[in-house]
Amino acid sequence: METNQTENGKELSPFENAPECPRCNKKMLPWKTPDMTNWTSKFVWVCFNDECDYFKRGWKWMEEKYSKHVSYRHKLDPETGETGPLPVWSEDALREGIITKKTGS
Repeated sequence: METNQTENGKELSPFENAPECPRCNKKMLPWKTPDMTNWTSKFVWVCFNDECDYFKRGWKWMEEKYSKHVSYRHKLDPETGETGPLPVWSEDALREGIITKKTGS
């Protein structure tokens, strides 16, 4: 797994300094960004806590607003500091992209 680069050239590792989700205070996990996207980061931090209120409320909100059975998880781009929703279609969606020391990606 490659590391992200910041503007000052400092490398960001998916195995160090995991932030806490500002909504549930659980540690966020590194998630490998897909190839062929406009994200410049090699990974983003994502809250995969299924008990996070942001994720839990997202199902109802998306159903009411868009008539879609989807939700979202909180994400943080470690290079830009940008935060926002990461859409998911199930509790298990996108988990295969979680970076672990065992897999390295």
